[in-house]
Amino acid sequence: MKILLTGATGYIGKRLIPLLLNKGHHVVCCVRDKNRFSTTQFNSENISVVEVDFLNAKTLKNIPEDINAAYYLIHSMAASEDDFEKLETISATNFKNYMPLTSVKQVIYLSGIVNEEELSKHLSSRKNVETILATGKFQLTTLKAGIIVGSGSGSFEIIRDLVEKLPFMITPKWLHTKSQPIAIRNVLDFLIGVLGYEYAYSKSFDIGSEEILTYKQMLLQFAEVRKLKRTIICLPIMTPKLSSYWLYFVTSTSYKLASHLVDSMKVEVICSKNDLAKRLGIKLLTYKEAVELAFEKIDEQSVASSWTDAQSSKKLLKGVSKLIEVPVYGCFKDSRIAKVKDEEKTLFRIWSIGGETGWYYGNVLWGIRGFIDKLFGGAGLKRGRKNATDIHVGDSLDFWRVLDANKKTKRLLLYAEMKLPGEAWLEFKIINNQLHQTATFRPLGVLGRLYWYSVLPFHAFIFNGMIKRLTN
Repeated sequence: MKILLTGATGYIGKRLIPLLLNKGHHVVCCVRDKNRFSTTQFNSENISVVEVDFLNAKTLKNIPEDINAAYYLIHSMAASEDDFEKLETISATNFKNYMPLTSVKQVIYLSGIVNEEELSKHLSSRKNVETILATGKFQLTTLKAGIIVGSGSGSFEIIRDLVEKLPFMITPKWLHTKSQPIAIRNVLDFLIGVLGYEYAYSKSFDIGSEEILTYKQMLLQFAEVRKLKRTIICLPIMTPKLSSYWLYFVTSTSYKLASHLVDSMKVEVICSKNDLAKRLGIKLLTYKEAVELAFEKIDEQSVASSWTDAQSSKKLLKGVSKLIEVPVYGCFKDSRIAKVKDEEKTLFRIWSIGGETGWYYGNVLWGIRGFIDKLFGGAGLKRGRKNATDIHVGDSLDFWRVLDANKKTKRLLLYAEMKLPGEAWLEFKIINNQLHQTATFRPLGVLGRLYWYSVLPFHAFIFNGMIKRLTN
């Protein structure tokens, strides 16, 4: 089959692609910017990419007409509370209106479980999207999941940060809220299983494990898997806003995402019973099994996707192509060149930079810069990277975004997603056995210029030490 995949750069979408390719399907990936998505990592001729922005109906004409089925995996949780419902409505409406112009027969939509009258804004928006899609001229299959447990998922990484960093936790009362988590492997099993399955046409199914756990129980079971002893005390005095700030500073999540998560975590998420897992022959994993499997993937350096893949600054919405050419005029630069002793070793170090590896020199100062960034509402250094040695265009790398990662041209280009009075790029390129390391800053007004001169002494210290470590 020829399958349209929306949300191809997201956490679920990236994991679904290889599974669909292995089944012999041709996958058409919808992305807003082709330059942020590389198909080389999938090593298949049965994959194509089209540039589509579902907020702009005119761009939908890029979708091929001979589509047999489609996955609707578009979410806007990173948007502000004021506009994400509106954005999701526009996207769903444009998608629904365009699909009759193709030969699509089935649309599979991954949503959230909605089983309480009082829903969070996020879950209310998810329900609204399902209502819109249900009026389309195609067979809609809706799968509804709660907490998804897997390496790189937002909920997994938040729980991991809390458990591994805090031996003693004073937490909000919503940790007593019940949920029915599901392993990412099982989510993918369901998404693949219902494709072309006529029993699932025009139906909605809640999907989850067979366990009902509170968030506190999830934290403690996570600690058991990691062989850690943790004490958790829940207090009723923490407001949703305070809870959001607590998650933001302790974990790697953004404040907007933390706010939406807290809003959702106040609502119980329990599955309505159905026999879909039995019909599809899916063995549901327990929460502990899902956590153990996630760490196997982390240990093997085979994390396929991360929640940070689809998260980026608003500046990147105008397209990577407009940023990949580093500006020259009106910029400050810190340019350094050093002779490379072992090109293969230097290239490996460049490709491994950031995350657990660190920045090779002045890591304490990098940490302080990350903390300052968090204080001002930025990403900080906690996003890390999903793979210690492999990196692709579009990946997040601490508070940077990868714009170019080409081993043939021996170039790595990063764009800053930290809070800055301007824009910044960091480039590494090996030419004629020499490493060219360039930090470029395009200031915004007087404040931008004052910022550059204030950090200049630290740049001299950090960047000089970094290039020496990379080339020795």
